[in-house]
Amino acid sequence: MRADRLVSLVLLLRQHGRLSATALARELEVSTRTVLRDIEALSAAGVPVYAERGRHGGFALLPGFRTELTGLNHDEALALLVAGSRRGAQAFGLGSALASAMLKVVDALPESYRDTAAGAAGRLLIEPEIDLLSRRLAEEEVPGAVAAEVLRAVFAGHKLDIHYAAEGQDPQWRTVDPVGLVTVRDRGYLLATRSGEDRTYRLSRILAARELAEPAQRADRVDLGRAWQERSTRFRTGGDQVTVLVRVDQARREGLVGTALAVLAEEVEEAEEADADGRLRMEVSFQDHRHARWALWQLATYAEVLAPQWLRDYLHDRAVRMAGRYE
Repeated sequence: MRADRLVSLVLLLRQHGRLSATALARELEVSTRTVLRDIEALSAAGVPVYAERGRHGGFALLPGFRTELTGLNHDEALALLVAGSRRGAQAFGLGSALASAMLKVVDALPESYRDTAAGAAGRLLIEPEIDLLSRRLAEEEVPGAVAAEVLRAVFAGHKLDIHYAAEGQDPQWRTVDPVGLVTVRDRGYLLATRSGEDRTYRLSRILAARELAEPAQRADRVDLGRAWQERSTRFRTGGDQVTVLVRVDQARREGLVGTALAVLAEEVEEAEEADADGRLRMEVSFQDHRHARWALWQLATYAEVLAPQWLRDYLHDRAVRMAGRYE
């Protein structure tokens, strides 16, 4: 851990030229006393770091002390910087590691690419925290200790104890055989097996984790893309799901598709005189009754539920109560 911090300290000085002990402590998330000890350690190891006194003083490196990463062209350097700006690493608890890695990449770039690549990357924003309607995107945090244990077990191929809080249930300890990790829209998932059965766990719901010494029971190779697709299919077709037949305006199709679990069938109805564009007749599935009621109510008069009857009755009664409120 300290070795990584020393490298990061050197890279910060390379990029900024001169930084105070307070600024270094803030960047490295340590105390100023730790920074001073690290500076002494670097000096003892032969790194040419020196102190500048005065109001605007701080620590700096002798000019010319740097290495270069050769073989990268401008587009490759830009790709690395853009990739490093993605928030997906947060899902696996690797945000700080990613920031440190990007710091090293920028510092090691050839002089001719460093400024232009960094400037170009600054003109690309990947997955901002809010959308155009100022809605904050959901972001799940995974405790560093949990992420570290899970990653170690996945990479080492060891069994894993997790204290997991499933939705609507009290947290329980369970032992699993980790298969791999997947991130979807900034949410991290652990793919595993338990007693030979496939299981998928959201990382943000793992309250604690312990890597075990016992080898995991898993195949030597795995196709995570295929495994995720299979589990996704089972999720969409299992549980208390509800199938709804609905007629919807074509302009509202994406809104319906965006909330439904799956589209099972779809066709364009013949247009009437009052509806030149026609409407879509779609069969879609939802996770449960509550999901279906919520999704169809959002579409208001742009959609008409044809079946099941209980959903038609619910929407009718709710609309009557709403109309009565504004009489």
